[in-house]
Amino acid sequence: MEHTNSREFNPEPPVVRRLRNRQETVWINPRRRPFEEVSASLPLTEADIRDAADRLERFAPLLARLFPETAPARGLIESPITEIPRMREALNSRSGADIRGRLLLKRDDLLPVAGSVKARGGVYEVLKHAETLAFGAGLLKRGDDYARLASPEARRFFSGHSVHVGSTGNLGLSIGIMSAALGFSAVVHMSADAKAWKKELLRSKGVRVIEYEDDYSRAVEEGRRAAGSDPAAYFVDDENSRDLFLGYAVAAERLKGQLAGLGIVPDEEGPLVVTIPCGVGGAPCGITFGLKHAFGDAAVCLFAEPTEAPCMTLGLATGLHDRISVADIGLSGKTAADGLAVGRPSAFAGKCVETLADGAVTVEDGRLEGWLRTLWETEGIFVEPSACAAFQGPVLFSREEDFLTPERRERAVYLCWATGGSMVPEKERARLLGKR
Repeated sequence: MEHTNSREFNPEPPVVRRLRNRQETVWINPRRRPFEEVSASLPLTEADIRDAADRLERFAPLLARLFPETAPARGLIESPITEIPRMREALNSRSGADIRGRLLLKRDDLLPVAGSVKARGGVYEVLKHAETLAFGAGLLKRGDDYARLASPEARRFFSGHSVHVGSTGNLGLSIGIMSAALGFSAVVHMSADAKAWKKELLRSKGVRVIEYEDDYSRAVEEGRRAAGSDPAAYFVDDENSRDLFLGYAVAAERLKGQLAGLGIVPDEEGPLVVTIPCGVGGAPCGITFGLKHAFGDAAVCLFAEPTEAPCMTLGLATGLHDRISVADIGLSGKTAADGLAVGRPSAFAGKCVETLADGAVTVEDGRLEGWLRTLWETEGIFVEPSACAAFQGPVLFSREEDFLTPERRERAVYLCWATGGSMVPEKERARLLGKR
């Protein structure tokens, strides 16, 4: 992998200087272009998103059988939107925000199967792999009810195959739980940043967890190596996967219907400002890709990253993508937001959105638990610290007069994407909430 470092910037761009100095940063993407200008040149299309959505519909009967909690939604893995007006008031009064419109929370902390945004892409990629294998083995044919893949015969077949992934936590949960439910031998390679309870939960589901005293990149490297030595193994490549990306993108069209139900139809003068916590970039970039197809330029898409691990902001701002790491500008990559503890961004995801993403914000770790507790106190909602990074979007962008005109600021609707939380054990919740 080619590396660079801060000494190679001459002169050093102001955004890189701010990132290197661990300053909370607002970055507006100078490469962004009107969606209609760039849509034809993107590496994936709206038809690809539709294909992914159709595949999830075919698998819905199987999901309803394997995961009874999805049965009321007929096997659909989806989350609600909650308006959080008291949190809006708290951000305005305590954090210096100037949020004048509505503040919404996309509740991916409640997603079935894995309790995080990773249930979208992770579940989708495992299902697509299972479909490919099942068609090749004659276990499925066009028009079949996919629930037949819950049969003992199908489980015996899948048990002869393994699925590997490298993860800091939530992707490992979604890949491991879904793979094990189908009968695959599931192996999750976890970095030192991963929480102990996530490892324990995976093991309780029959997943093999391999731990490394190193960062996310090492876990991915080892997972890729282990899968590459076994012809019956499949590696979910969070850094380069088109399937993960498309699984996330499906969320946007569903969101359009949910917003309409709340009387919200975004347009360019009344934009939907969406902030998504960002690690390696697959989920936020995939969601951004879907949002731009669903809403065009009426969707303002922002990434939120910790000041110690702003890898996507760094990759996009320099144009170097995966050819630069936060370590190259002296940052540790360590953060209390375990799902965001990534030093090097996905090249595939970043290049897909380099003309689509509107910008990014960075946030100090110290704010995350405070916002976590404020959300609980004001709205009775618990999410993981990493999900709370999303609140930095409305806090900082609501004051960005150069980006949002006064008219747009009045009409903007802010949506924070809650990336995880419902599977956090009670003891860990109590600790995060400051209870004893």
